[in-house]
Amino acid sequence: MATVLICRRFPRLSRVTSFSATAKCKAKSGNSGNKQEKEENPGAASTGTEPAATIQLLNPLDYRVLYKPSAYAKGRAASQQDAAQSSGQALGDTFTSPGSTEVQPAFGTSSPPARPALRNAEAKPRPKLLLQQTISACLSAKEEAEMEKKETHNSKEDPRVFQKGRPEYRSLSYDKSEPVETLPLEEGDSILHSVAACEGSPSPGTITDSFLKLSRLPAEQHAALLSKPSFHTLCHSAAGNVGLFSTAELVDLLKACVRLALPPAHPLLDALEREFCRRVWDMELQQLLLVADCWRCLERSVPSYLSILFSYTNLHWKDLTLPQFVQLLYIIGEGRRAPADLAQKVESTILKHLDSFTLEEVGAICLGLFKSLSGISEHVMRRIADRVALQMEDMSTYALVNVLKMLRYTRMDHLPLLKELGKVIPARIPSTNIQGIMHITLTYSSLHYFDEGVMAAVAKSLPAKVTYCRSKDAAKFLWSFGCLDYEPPNEEEFYSSLIEQMHRKLHEFRKFPEHLLTGLLGLAFVKRFPEELIDYALRDEFVQKTRSSKYELRKDLFTLSKSVEIECPGYQGSRLSPQLHQEMTEMVLNFAEQEIYVRPEIVEATSLLESMLGGPEYVKSHMILPHTRSSDLEVHLTMDGHPIPFNSKDFLADKKLKHIGVSLTDDLMTQLIQGSCKKLDVENGARTLGQERRDKAPAAFSGRPLPTDTRWQAEPQSGGCLGAPLPPALQQQPRRLKLAVQVSNRNHYCYCSKRLLGLHCLKRRQLRQLGYVVLELPFWEWFPLLRHTRLEKLSYLQYKVFDPALLSKAG
Repeated sequence: MATVLICRRFPRLSRVTSFSATAKCKAKSGNSGNKQEKEENPGAASTGTEPAATIQLLNPLDYRVLYKPSAYAKGRAASQQDAAQSSGQALGDTFTSPGSTEVQPAFGTSSPPARPALRNAEAKPRPKLLLQQTISACLSAKEEAEMEKKETHNSKEDPRVFQKGRPEYRSLSYDKSEPVETLPLEEGDSILHSVAACEGSPSPGTITDSFLKLSRLPAEQHAALLSKPSFHTLCHSAAGNVGLFSTAELVDLLKACVRLALPPAHPLLDALEREFCRRVWDMELQQLLLVADCWRCLERSVPSYLSILFSYTNLHWKDLTLPQFVQLLYIIGEGRRAPADLAQKVESTILKHLDSFTLEEVGAICLGLFKSLSGISEHVMRRIADRVALQMEDMSTYALVNVLKMLRYTRMDHLPLLKELGKVIPARIPSTNIQGIMHITLTYSSLHYFDEGVMAAVAKSLPAKVTYCRSKDAAKFLWSFGCLDYEPPNEEEFYSSLIEQMHRKLHEFRKFPEHLLTGLLGLAFVKRFPEELIDYALRDEFVQKTRSSKYELRKDLFTLSKSVEIECPGYQGSRLSPQLHQEMTEMVLNFAEQEIYVRPEIVEATSLLESMLGGPEYVKSHMILPHTRSSDLEVHLTMDGHPIPFNSKDFLADKKLKHIGVSLTDDLMTQLIQGSCKKLDVENGARTLGQERRDKAPAAFSGRPLPTDTRWQAEPQSGGCLGAPLPPALQQQPRRLKLAVQVSNRNHYCYCSKRLLGLHCLKRRQLRQLGYVVLELPFWEWFPLLRHTRLEKLSYLQYKVFDPALLSKAG
């Protein structure tokens, strides 16, 4: 009996729920799979009952689970829309970004009645079971085999569908599925016997004819045929005399090898590849493309042959017909490499034939460019998107998904296509394979474009298909929904099914550690923290595996670890080492110094706040939460709204800099001796020392522009001249209101909306949990103000910082 996850929707006090879902699996005596499970888990063998599969989500800070059945059915979608209007991701802020693939039909599942939630999930920490034991203990060997069969069945769409659209592709590609007259098995033995009885070496024509006839034997006999000594003798004769074959005979011989399904590393194929490489310049383009297609059918990597082919096509580019061009791009994609010298020619040819391509050919072109990581200009991609947007209903879902892959790769917004996609794709989701659905979802999250209709359709369809998900697919679904901060109406069923699949696919994370972190971060964005998976991800062994990844995963580990530390104080599992935390903090802060703090909108806000509040000791531009990879302007106020100096480091640095450029005149000496703080002339311009201290209690903002003589000056303190010691407030810690001022930008939000993305929802949530009041300078207000006068900007900042609604939160 397969593991069944039991889930319930809890009251909307928080996005994270803490629950335990248990399904007991009956032991099956005499089953070899059970025998292995008993060896791995002696406790299960002794009790006669296999251990239950348990998935526990950590209890977040300040969250209690209440048993209220009437609340279970309530969703979060409606209230989330309201919240999005008042809130506001630049992952420069970037996480490991999800990538590509294709697939699958659906099957039904049933859910048993749910059980009540535990009132206190943290009361008794449970002993941790190894995740592999937890999952595999509930699956018999037979069930696991059936599951693997389901997961791999029809797992990929046919990328060669476009070849059926024009008869010209018949001469450019080889269709091994095309029916041929089958020969009886006895005739195959006769052919091998006659070749072996031939005196001397058989002629190339005889060898070719023999291979063609043998390839017509029933497919189920091919494996037996390849193991026969007489067939090895025939292959040896062909390889030894490969130079004597005509080009047409070589092509026929290669076709026969495709139908016979020779292993990619077969010695005969080695000889054929060398000979084709030698003959490229004497062959026709049609033959070259056909041979390349045969190599693809054999799943053999032939980089040398492809390199020569690309050189040949570069010289004969003007001779390419439309089908030859599309077939060439298909070959480029399947070879996973694109020659740089062809990029410009490819773009011009796409534009030349764009209106003549079939929609399937447009999909094939995009897939070839995507697989070969070939960047194309925004102009060309926009023209392709224009064509697709107008004819989307006539396009197959597979071809459409390939276009979306390239749209995502070029990171180009195209509103007409995305809007039309929202009309066409939801109805197709149930019949789309799982990897196609993943790419659709990933496109939306990568482009930061939110369409609730599409996302809800994906969420509704996914639980029934979830066992088709590879670890990669499950992780990217979680990332996409978390990135867009969307929890669908069936959120508990949706998330619990994906978390269970992540458990089931644990073995894949050893090879692809980036997928586990991708999924866990997506869950963290929506305040879900599966304890066992987090414990596994933060173990030293797993951290070591991440070092061999082609991605920089330490930042993701850092974000996950610190998020758990802040939001799950009861977590008792593995943690990152303090050394790694320190290392990542320094790396992120160094990046911020060079790339974030220097952004004009942040520099301007910092300077104006210092001027308004009284100096650098009242404002600190830094990362309050380095693991969220974006900056904040920290300001402290008393409970009645007076600014509090707290930034001693920047204050002293600023005062030290102020000494530079001061002319030591007799007048200045007189002022210093007398303790006067009148106007001082500095080389870079006149400045009053009174401006070093701003009014700690400015008048309430009236909503009108401030008059030109308005000053936010504080009364100078005794001895408050340059070089004076810090005021006592810097050493004291009175009860205060801590503001985290966010200077947002467009990358913090979904495209063309005020819907905040998941990472920044996580950041603001954690700031609040640490006692900060989050104050935003949204880009749609602040960026236009940057072109206005200084007085208007100061007026706006005073209105924001001393907003009575903010001050009321301090009560």
